[in-house]
Amino acid sequence: MDLTDSQKFDQKFIEASFQKLQHNRWTFSKSSANERLVYLKKLKEVVHSRREEIAEAIFKDFKKPKVETELTEIHPVFDEINFALKNLNKWMRPKKVKTPLTLLGTNSYIKSEARGVVLIIAPWNYPFQLALNPLVAAIAAGNVAIVRPSEKTPHTGLVIERIINEVFDSNIVSVVRGEIEASKILLELPFDHIFFTGSTQVGKIVAEKAAKHLASVTLELGGKSPVIIDEDCDLSSAVEKIVWGKHLNAGQTCVAPDYLFVHIKIYQQFIELYKITVSEFFGETEKQRQDSLSFARIVDSRGTERLGHLVDESIKGGAEVIVGGGYDVKNCYMAPTLMTNVHTSLPIMQEELFGPILPVLTFENVNDVIQYIQAHDKPLALYCFSSNKSFQDKVLAETTSGGIVFNQVLAHLANHHLPFGGVGGSGQGNYHGYFGFRAFSHERAVMMQGRLGLLSLYFPPYGTWLSDIAFKLLRLFQ
Repeated sequence: MDLTDSQKFDQKFIEASFQKLQHNRWTFSKSSANERLVYLKKLKEVVHSRREEIAEAIFKDFKKPKVETELTEIHPVFDEINFALKNLNKWMRPKKVKTPLTLLGTNSYIKSEARGVVLIIAPWNYPFQLALNPLVAAIAAGNVAIVRPSEKTPHTGLVIERIINEVFDSNIVSVVRGEIEASKILLELPFDHIFFTGSTQVGKIVAEKAAKHLASVTLELGGKSPVIIDEDCDLSSAVEKIVWGKHLNAGQTCVAPDYLFVHIKIYQQFIELYKITVSEFFGETEKQRQDSLSFARIVDSRGTERLGHLVDESIKGGAEVIVGGGYDVKNCYMAPTLMTNVHTSLPIMQEELFGPILPVLTFENVNDVIQYIQAHDKPLALYCFSSNKSFQDKVLAETTSGGIVFNQVLAHLANHHLPFGGVGGSGQGNYHGYFGFRAFSHERAVMMQGRLGLLSLYFPPYGTWLSDIAFKLLRLFQ
């Protein structure tokens, strides 16, 4: 794929694109469900026709296995489109609400309206899915949009641009690629809504910029997602799921298991099973793992160096490497790594890892685990492996997170009937399915006054026999 045909998006181009969208904003917001569905159907067709090109681009950006691209990039987009195709008419239908007694004579309903001109800032870790899925929701809700792919995945960004240009007119959707300066220019513009997926640190900047224009935001961030493994669980199954979820996309997943609390009674058994499973998945030797076609690379050398530094500094602090630990900055490779003898003060416990490194801590009393989770930022996901219902209930009742999954990892993302999003430091707002439509919609209150109504009884002058009756009625309704 040749990147030389990429346009240079200077400030004038970006501002012109924004103005074109603003000019068309009211026209597109009045579009019918069928008109919006035409675009979504065409998007599905074009994605289908370019699926090999998509896989090739993502592989060039960070050697993501084709199977993972199908599972985590292309299939979720089809799922999101299909769900919208099936349900959009229902979502757009005005929702009638009840009328209180004091407002007899009126009719009220809720109308979902487009927010207007929206900005979608996509991350590099799932560069295709996390650009297209929010766009599906934005179009379903009647918005016009600028999509900003990550500068760290230029090949994927180019494919996204080609797909969007093939499906949409530039006064409905525009793509802005280029270096990080492009994002800075975009964030100065008065968008009606900004949908950002990325780090908590950058999310704070996005929120600050949006506040200048009082734009609403959806912030899909990350954080350290913990895993709790109770002694009463199917340990072999749990380990397989954790190894898969941790190493999918080389650990560069916002809801990947970030650290483990394993019950002390099953700790040694867990370690042995983890070693075996990593060997089965990616190879027995370090060379086999580095050559594995089932294991992606870190997105760039800077990210690899960061991960390697975290491991090295944690070893200096007393942590022990049980599996892996090696890295190759030049080839953007970080080995599948399991670390024990971990203290909560170590570098690997201080920031989201976003790589195939897994620290393991032990516990005897789950109250200690809960206390630790409560004392830190609310995670995007929390995973608990236990067959004990009371144990599950306790974890559910005494923690909070964007989502919680029992006896599995990552899978909640695939259920369109569940909202996906964070809380506190892990995000603000949610999407997927109907929740995505709501994220890009303003729910407008609409009331219609009929010819007669009780409210006029409360008009001045007060003290008349009519107002006395109204006063008694008001007390009666209480």
